[in-house]
Amino acid sequence: MGSLEVVVSLWIHPGRVAEFEGYEHKAARIMQRYGGVIQKVVRVSNAGPSSNGQPFEVHVLGFPSVEAFHSYRADSELAGLAAERSAAISRTEVWLGETGPTYEPR
Repeated sequence: MGSLEVVVSLWIHPGRVAEFEGYEHKAARIMQRYGGVIQKVVRVSNAGPSSNGQPFEVHVLGFPSVEAFHSYRADSELAGLAAERSAAISRTEVWLGETGPTYEPR
């Protein structure tokens, strides 16, 4: 498989925005080792940290391959951040895919 796109929806615990942002900076640094990058972050409007419906943020990540993504997820330093992650993030949904069409106007 070639380039991989990953969409991640993240729900956070109430009052943990600063902890969440701190964790995400650390995760992005580790991700970089595997060629991964956070391409886009969307903070969902009207989704407070305690929202059970909408995620707090949606991330679009890029990795050179599915193997690189799995290596990132298995990284020992990332695993060492599990307690920090759990303290900030209550729920995560992940989808793997590839870049689709641009749907430019015709």
